[in-house]
Amino acid sequence: MESGRATLLKEQQLKDQFDNLEKHTQSGIEFVERYSKFVKERSEIEISYAKQIRNLSKKYQPKKNSREEEENKYTSCRAFLSTLNELNDYAGQHEVIAENLTSQIITELSRYLTELKAERKSHFHDGRKAQQQIESSWKQLESSKRRFERDCKEADRAQQYFERMDADINVTKADVEKARQQAQMRHQIAADSKTEYSNYLTKFNQEQNEHYYTLIPNIFQKLQEMEERRIERVGVSMKTYAEVDREVLPIVGKCLDGMTKAAESIEPKTDSKQVVESYKSGFEPPGDVEFEDYGPGQTIKRTVSETSLSNSRGEAKERPGGGKSKGKLWPFIKNKNKGSGPEDFSHLPPEQRRKKLQAKIDDINKDIQKEMDQKDALTKMKGVYEKNPQMGDPASVDPRLVEMSMNIEKLQSEVQKFEGWLAEVEGRLPSRSDPPRRQSGLYESQHSNSTMVDNNCAQDRESSPDGSYTEEQSSETQVKVAIANTPEFDDEFDDGDEETLPTIGTCKAVYSFEGNTPLTGHNEGTISVTEGELLFVIEQDKGDGWTRVRRNEEEEGYVPTSYVEVFLETNAKDS
Repeated sequence: MESGRATLLKEQQLKDQFDNLEKHTQSGIEFVERYSKFVKERSEIEISYAKQIRNLSKKYQPKKNSREEEENKYTSCRAFLSTLNELNDYAGQHEVIAENLTSQIITELSRYLTELKAERKSHFHDGRKAQQQIESSWKQLESSKRRFERDCKEADRAQQYFERMDADINVTKADVEKARQQAQMRHQIAADSKTEYSNYLTKFNQEQNEHYYTLIPNIFQKLQEMEERRIERVGVSMKTYAEVDREVLPIVGKCLDGMTKAAESIEPKTDSKQVVESYKSGFEPPGDVEFEDYGPGQTIKRTVSETSLSNSRGEAKERPGGGKSKGKLWPFIKNKNKGSGPEDFSHLPPEQRRKKLQAKIDDINKDIQKEMDQKDALTKMKGVYEKNPQMGDPASVDPRLVEMSMNIEKLQSEVQKFEGWLAEVEGRLPSRSDPPRRQSGLYESQHSNSTMVDNNCAQDRESSPDGSYTEEQSSETQVKVAIANTPEFDDEFDDGDEETLPTIGTCKAVYSFEGNTPLTGHNEGTISVTEGELLFVIEQDKGDGWTRVRRNEEEEGYVPTSYVEVFLETNAKDS
């Protein structure tokens, strides 16, 4: 009995240990899941942070065709732009962190958790199976022992009954024999039960020994190894977590070095010289104010020195024409013109106007050179076709050559027009130590024998769609131009808005066309279009092969009629 109680106690203790191990291993799995969730949330934070940094960098990037883009000529603005670009790369490193955390930790731990749960389930299934088997063997042993005990008691009672029957003289011999046979049978049953109990006992002891010394220790060992691997795996993940950050540090350091280098590239003196160069007007400073004697016998003069700063104020008084003019002090007056101003840049101070005109001439000369190069290449191609007709039709090249020749003529006319304005400006500027910049040598020979272009003539040229202009002027036109050059006329022109022509239909560009003089202000010229582009028609072809179109409120001009498909409307509508 004592042995049985000890066995039951040990079995209960073993069951308790399995329960404890189940709880512990389950908490280990939950810990891995918790750590994996932590890394996932960190990855999401990195992605969100990188997105915010990218948006911030994009937000402060200078916008095209804006004042911010113009300011990029200053070293401080370029340094800030470099900082924004480095910041964008910096954001990319945080995206790398998020990607590596996901691929190297989150995904790996998710797969490992699946394997860990399956292994844990297998070990505890083997443990429960071993417990059920030893419990079943114990129950068989207990059953055989109770049966052996019962059979022994039955045999004792049968023996006692036989002995009483044998001693009783009143009992027949047959009854005594029957009682003796019954006692023998009970003894045989008890002997068989004893043998069965002995066999079960031997079997149970063997199974119990194997259970406590082989099966259970082996299961406990596997659980221990499983836990050690889990703990080791968590440690590897934590190390990887740190290494993911460490791997991007060199690149992050380069981004920061780039920001530092950009900051160190700022040159205050260079920026200030840029400002001086940008806003230098080209006007001469006023001369000394003369002393005017108002003593006895002196006639009081109500005039001021022509060289004084207030001369412009004197000009503001009534002129012979009866109007008043606002004297222009260029550095202190805001430009009233909307958009980019007149085509000849007459709204700018002389020095700034000279720079703009020179830059325009340089751009047009580049376009001319480009057209000439293309024309030369096309001419060579035509020569190849003429020598080898099988390669292509020489006549197919002619339309394009004609178009290029027309474009070159238009560009040459544009150069002449801007060179006339440039000559006018350079003639008015004060003498400088360095010779004034002129146009490139491409057309230097064209003007070497010509006289300086008259300002009134240059401004009164009427540009046609192909860039040509008329030289004929009447005296009435010269008077109008002279009036237009007065400050009074400039102010009236600035304050007025050009009347916008209504649209009479739409058109679709069948071919691409490169215009050379986009319309700005009141000037007319060709406009660039791309194949498939939709535009508004504001003037039909009048027989010269050109149609006037508008893209937006400030950009309109002429395109070849053969390059567009026109859709006129029944009723004209405002653009």
